[in-house]
Amino acid sequence: MPQQQESGIPVVTLNSGHKMPAMAFGTAYSMQPTPTMSADQITSVMLEAIEIGYRHFDTAAVYGVEEDVGAGIKAALEKGLVKRHQLFVTTKLWCNNAHPDRVLLGIKESLRKLGLEYVDLYLIHMPATVASNIATYGAWKKGELFALEIKSVWAAMEEVQKLGLAKSIGVSNFTCKKLNELLTHAKIIPAVNQVEMHVAMQEKKLRELCKKKGIHVSAYSPLGGAQWGFDVVLGNKLLKEIARKKEKSVAQIALRWIYEQGTSVIMKSFNKERLKENFGIFDNNWKLTEEESKEIESIPQVRTAPANAFVFEGSPFKTAEDFWDGEM
Repeated sequence: MPQQQESGIPVVTLNSGHKMPAMAFGTAYSMQPTPTMSADQITSVMLEAIEIGYRHFDTAAVYGVEEDVGAGIKAALEKGLVKRHQLFVTTKLWCNNAHPDRVLLGIKESLRKLGLEYVDLYLIHMPATVASNIATYGAWKKGELFALEIKSVWAAMEEVQKLGLAKSIGVSNFTCKKLNELLTHAKIIPAVNQVEMHVAMQEKKLRELCKKKGIHVSAYSPLGGAQWGFDVVLGNKLLKEIARKKEKSVAQIALRWIYEQGTSVIMKSFNKERLKENFGIFDNNWKLTEEESKEIESIPQVRTAPANAFVFEGSPFKTAEDFWDGEM
């Protein structure tokens, strides 16, 4: 299991040598079906999260909240709740800047909005590129979406790390096929691949590849897209039964399973009690039995984030299967 840190959340050591808290506070509020968080609310919930013990904050250019996240970090530093080196900040390069000559522009813009000199982790958000003037998710049309130039864009990401603008670099939503392509050219191996992962999307093949290559896997949508109305995790009968036996919540069972795979997790919650409840997955007084883990492995698999916005007539990706290289 990962090493424990003072805040109560374990840390994992990345291939870059840097340590990353195994649970992140996700900030994709603008990607919710009905975004309702104001800047002040984001600052408030971030301060609560830091007081509870969260140290890792995950954001992205396309979320449109980097300035708000930066304000939350600034408030926490001014209040003396933490020092900068105690925080781990992840942000992501959006598709409009996923051009070899725009990667540095992308990270510098994110740093300006966050009010930081560096981020701890910088990820290529999607294996795709859009026209440089399109900063909004899904706003592209025919002729404005392209497959990612993996070799040249990754070389620019390596420059970001060499310049000290990011302590570690990685990718998100990369399949085995795309990861293998990147690895044939990489001078710096990605530290992280952040992907959809939960009990109903277990990513076993991808996890095996990443383990072999020394790449840490981080799970977004760990509850299976519950905010989008999917109940493939929270509505699962097996998880409900295991939760009843262990006197835990279904969410805790689902998150504990991810943790026991050696994977870090990104959680989104505005609820203080739920933020506290998440810490229960790190309690070493309980764990899933071998039998329970095997039963969980038999859960039917489904991708709840199929990236449909990238699939349309005239797109380089003809189907969702095409986008995910058949790794659905």
